[in-house]
Amino acid sequence: MSSHGVPRIERDRSPEQLKKDLEKIDKYRALESQLRAQTPESRFDSATLELTTKLLRINPEYYTVWNARRRCLVSGPLKREDKRPLPKDASERHDTGDSPIDAPQSLPQTDSSDSELTRRRLATGQGHTEKDREQDDSDGDNTRKKTSEVIRDELTFTVPLLMAHPKCYWIWNYRMWTLEQATSLLPAEIAKSIWQEELRLVTKMLERDRRNYHAWAYRRYVVSHLESTKLQGQSMAESEFAYTTKMIGSDLSNFSAWHNRAQLIPRLLVEREANDTSRRAFLDQEFSMVDNGLNVGPDDQSLWYYHQYLNLNVTELPENLAIVPGMLVEDRAKVLSREIDFIKDLLEDYKDVKWIFEMLLEYTLLLHKLRNQPVSSEQKSELETWVASIKKLDPQRSNRWRELAEELDVSQ
Repeated sequence: MSSHGVPRIERDRSPEQLKKDLEKIDKYRALESQLRAQTPESRFDSATLELTTKLLRINPEYYTVWNARRRCLVSGPLKREDKRPLPKDASERHDTGDSPIDAPQSLPQTDSSDSELTRRRLATGQGHTEKDREQDDSDGDNTRKKTSEVIRDELTFTVPLLMAHPKCYWIWNYRMWTLEQATSLLPAEIAKSIWQEELRLVTKMLERDRRNYHAWAYRRYVVSHLESTKLQGQSMAESEFAYTTKMIGSDLSNFSAWHNRAQLIPRLLVEREANDTSRRAFLDQEFSMVDNGLNVGPDDQSLWYYHQYLNLNVTELPENLAIVPGMLVEDRAKVLSREIDFIKDLLEDYKDVKWIFEMLLEYTLLLHKLRNQPVSSEQKSELETWVASIKKLDPQRSNRWRELAEELDVSQ
């Protein structure tokens, strides 16, 4: 069995290795029993946190343990303090009487001048001395520092787990939760630096496994947060688009990079304030890029999918997603005809690639729908040849090709 063309190697275990595995299982079950004994009693303390650390290093797929770890943190080092800011106006804290709403009823009454002075001090913060304010600032700095350290420690804890299990959903989910704590609990500047570190980590992971779709999806998640107003962010469409170009240059078969590119294009062109001329030039550049790739690897499914995306963008996608919105029908037909001619040229050298025949049939059907013209007798003969070829190359989908032939009104 292989993944992305990389063979998976299975190894036989020696008696010594088997013994170690059994010992590991016994240790794991003992840790699990301890955790199960503590969580019903709501003992989400440092001891329970340490248990989750040991368990997750053995089995990061155990999502219940991740949840217990979250509860340990929010009950301890990441506990939220519900401190409401002082009101801007004294009336926000008062009922119709002179006393604050939350004041104990046993307080002695004061005259109106004392009460008014108290309200002013509460409203303006004058009740605190300079020393008190310095102490509050120092306490706040220490709290933020400790919170930042806990969050960074949690992210560091999951790194070796991700390296060993790069496609484990629960590790990714926990990192997302941890990062969101940074946004919620820390000032924007500090939180943003943590998210930026996360983007650098994802970049390193994609250097190791360029086509890991989990990492690509996670990258989009991290970028979306870095762009958010909560982190005082700005659009990263340009830099991310450049990143897809780099990754595709390293590996033409990187479907995730092509997919990410397609996701970025509509926003990228809007942010560039591209006019019709520059949009058309952009479209031609994208076609040139993928056509060059197909000249090298005509059997590469990732390339054909992106080529298909571009053609459907020209012919079928709604205006808000189109690379060149408002393109005239005849101009669309010219683009499609050009690409059909390009694929026919490929066919001269590659007669055993089913993708070539599939796209010739699909694009020809799109072209005739676009022009609203019947298929000529000469074209019918060509289409019949392509249908016969693809049925031989891909017999498992014979019914699909039969239906396509019927749609094109050609014999089979």
